[in-house]
Amino acid sequence: MATLVSQTFIANRERLTTIDQRLLTTNYYLAVHYGRDVMPMPSSNREAGLLRFGVFEVDLTAGELRKNGARIRLQEQPFQVLTALLQNAGQVVTRDELREKIWPADTFVDFDHSLNTAVNKIRESLGDSASSPRFVETLARRGYRFIAPVDSVATATTASAAAQDLAHDLAYDKGTRAGAPAPHGLDPVTSSADEALHAELHVPIPRRGLVRALFALIQVMYLIFYVSGLAHLHAVDRIATSFLPGWRALVIVGAVLVTGAVGIPLRFYLLSAVAFDFRKLGGTFGRLFPFVLALDQLWAIAPFLLLPQIGVGLAFAATAALLYVPFSERTLVRLAYREG
Repeated sequence: MATLVSQTFIANRERLTTIDQRLLTTNYYLAVHYGRDVMPMPSSNREAGLLRFGVFEVDLTAGELRKNGARIRLQEQPFQVLTALLQNAGQVVTRDELREKIWPADTFVDFDHSLNTAVNKIRESLGDSASSPRFVETLARRGYRFIAPVDSVATATTASAAAQDLAHDLAYDKGTRAGAPAPHGLDPVTSSADEALHAELHVPIPRRGLVRALFALIQVMYLIFYVSGLAHLHAVDRIATSFLPGWRALVIVGAVLVTGAVGIPLRFYLLSAVAFDFRKLGGTFGRLFPFVLALDQLWAIAPFLLLPQIGVGLAFAATAALLYVPFSERTLVRLAYREG
């Protein structure tokens, strides 16, 4: 009997020791390192200590900017300006507001030069540019606006994972001692927050250069359609007559002639707009979209003009793909440009 009690005491002591170690580990992850000292992190900071946009994240507590987890060196004033913009993402932060927040009245510096230098350093760190901004947009004589979506991420993820791990071990120990398998629902999960999503489309934000290039390629494709259709108008007439004799064939030929003549300047306009990064293309394309949709849907049947060469099956497949293209154009514009 004494031996059984002794063994039970030793087993409980070892189990308590393991629990204590995990609790110490949890407390360790709830600390922020400042040099060689360790300062406990307040609970309010743990709830919203990270601001994430794209592949970047800003740790407000540690005062760090990171890209894919790697720290990027950014001085104090540029970091404060970036923080102010992130905390007001999508809204204009005026130069006067930045002066009051970061440059106190008793600070004797060239404010305009200091602010411009800070914004330039932010753009350099983010790989951004003033002419084609993905993050920091300049509003002349007013201020700045952070245009990318920003997500607030809890910094207590590690502590939560440690707590889940502890609960899992306790449940596993209890289940195995009772002869039951470990519960699957308590498996510790190590995950990271999703990258920043587009506010309206709910998809990861791609590089604007890639989006603009894809949009331009679509315009080039339609230009090839129009020019080819007009250059082979007699062949179009011959093919249309073989399927739709009489006046119906003339309607097809007339539609190709009119829509091709109208579509060519339209595609050149859209190509020049995206090439020169016309900032109001989002609103302009939104107003043009009903006309573009009708035009593109009409030209979606263009593969049937090649029916003798490609066959019915491939013509149907190409037409089905072309029917979706105008909607993909609208999505690309919304990804690259703000509406309105």
